[in-house]
Amino acid sequence: MDKNIKILIIEDDNKIANFMSMALKAKGYQHLVSRNGNSGILSFCTDNPDIILLDLGLPDIDGVEIIREIRAVSEIPIIIVSAREQESDKIIALDAGANDYVTKPFAMGELLARIRVMERFIDRKDSNLQESVYKFDYLTVDSEKYKIFIDDTEIHLTPIEYKLLLLLISNRGKVVTHSQISKEVWGYGEAGDSKSIRVFMASLRRKIEKDTSCPRFILTEIGVGYRFADE
Repeated sequence: MDKNIKILIIEDDNKIANFMSMALKAKGYQHLVSRNGNSGILSFCTDNPDIILLDLGLPDIDGVEIIREIRAVSEIPIIIVSAREQESDKIIALDAGANDYVTKPFAMGELLARIRVMERFIDRKDSNLQESVYKFDYLTVDSEKYKIFIDDTEIHLTPIEYKLLLLLISNRGKVVTHSQISKEVWGYGEAGDSKSIRVFMASLRRKIEKDTSCPRFILTEIGVGYRFADE
């Protein structure tokens, strides 16, 4: 683990903030704590953190607004840590640009695992822009030649399936919501509704998964969207 990773905690509950601080310190992470949204935004601007842990229910600014402000200038990984457990709250936060969502109460082991995913996301961010061939287990994607292989056998995807696959791969380890998929693949067209996305995703899975009942690559986040397996 890279001990140079700096994590900004934006959390107004002292007990939770202290709990996260102690756990992060024990794992060797640098960390900062802001008790409200305004100080959190200031710390983001001045302290240059690598990852943000963000509560949504802050006393001065709603966490979703903070996500939008940060996303206007940065792609820093943001993990929501919130007591809001409604599916709609998760979708709004993820659509605003959050990378992941952990519901309170939470196990610190789970949160640390999500942080490690974000570390890998940081490590590969620059290289992703330059990659032309992706290899995951038995799946190979050559984005330059527009070729897909399962083991050594080439398979054929429709243009929509191909765009879906590349979108998921470029965000691997991160939840991609139905709304994000609609925007990137259909441009908010009518074809991009949740039902159509499920149909296209099912077709894509049949072509690239060896066992669709236990997917290796495309994982469903029920009611929210999809995630391409990080490992």
